[in-house]
Amino acid sequence: MAVVQRAGAAPLWWLGVVAAGAGLVPEGLTGRRIGVLVGALLFLLAAAVVPLVRGGRAAALAAEAERAARSDILQARSVTVRNWRRGHRWWLLLAFAAALGSAFALPAAGGMALAGWGTGLWLRARGTGRVEEAREVLLWTAADALGRGAGDPLGARTTRLWTTGTEAGDAAPGGGRRR
Repeated sequence: MAVVQRAGAAPLWWLGVVAAGAGLVPEGLTGRRIGVLVGALLFLLAAAVVPLVRGGRAAALAAEAERAARSDILQARSVTVRNWRRGHRWWLLLAFAAALGSAFALPAAGGMALAGWGTGLWLRARGTGRVEEAREVLLWTAADALGRGAGDPLGARTTRLWTTGTEAGDAAPGGGRRR
């Protein structure tokens, strides 16, 4: 579950940083200083709100998680990340274009908001990782419940989670790569 949460964090962060940097070039309607201050506020707001969205649903699903059967097939971390990024590439491109376009009104603000969104997703994955470490399990969601673009692990199609030991698969608690 944390792998899917974390899959969008890096592209959103980097696209946000690039858009914020490029957004400093035009003076904008409000000027660079106002744009950067509004962007910093949007970054902090997004980084604080994104981890809280569906937090109750995540806790409820994690509390009811069942141990995976031996016959269950776990999807590799790299496959999950690749599927998420391929399934959301147009949304990422659209968000990047919107962040760049917003620079003509508020320089750097859109890019900083995008980077804050990526940071919030990373923080959400770290929170899931803390739950996994405390329970000494990995939380998994069925790949078919994610849908075509490896969508949202806490969406309506996800009705339950499974657990495995921390050594199962190639993901570490929190969705990172196992070392």
